[in-house]
Amino acid sequence: MTVRLELDDVDKAIIRELQVDGRAAYSRLAPEVGLSEAAVRQRVNRLQDRGVIQIVAVTDPVSLGYPIQAMVGINVSSAHDPTAEKISQIDSVDYTVMTTGRFDVLAEIVCRDTEQLIEVTNQIRDLGEVNHVEVMTYLRMVQQNYDWGTM
Repeated sequence: MTVRLELDDVDKAIIRELQVDGRAAYSRLAPEVGLSEAAVRQRVNRLQDRGVIQIVAVTDPVSLGYPIQAMVGINVSSAHDPTAEKISQIDSVDYTVMTTGRFDVLAEIVCRDTEQLIEVTNQIRDLGEVNHVEVMTYLRMVQQNYDWGTM
C-alpha cells in the first residue's frame, strides 16, 4: 500500500524553489518561504528522508552526444516483472515501467546514433518472452515537468 504524504504550502514552496535551483543555499530559501535557515534545513532533510524529493543533476542527453531518444512499447508473453527487469538492465535504457493498455512495458532509450538505436531495440526483441516491439522516436521534447503535487 502506498502512503500519500501531505505537503503543506511551505513544503511546496521549498520544492518549487529547489526545482529552479537545486543548489540554493538555505539562507536564500529562508526568506522566500518565510522560515529560518535552520527550519528550512530541517524541512529539506525531512523531505529527502521521506523520499519526497531527491536533489540530483538532470542532464540533457542531446548536449552530451545522445541525440536519438525513443519510447519503446513492448508486449510480452509471460510475467511482466522479470521482463521489465531485464529491459531495465540494458545500458541505453534510462526509464522502464510496467503499464496497462496497449503495451505491457514501456522503456525510454537514449542513443548516440541510429545504429545504437537498432542495436538496443534488437536486444529487447531478442528477449525470448518479447512478442512485439514498437519504437516511437522522439522528434522534439516539448515539455518535461517535475512539479507533481507542488502547485
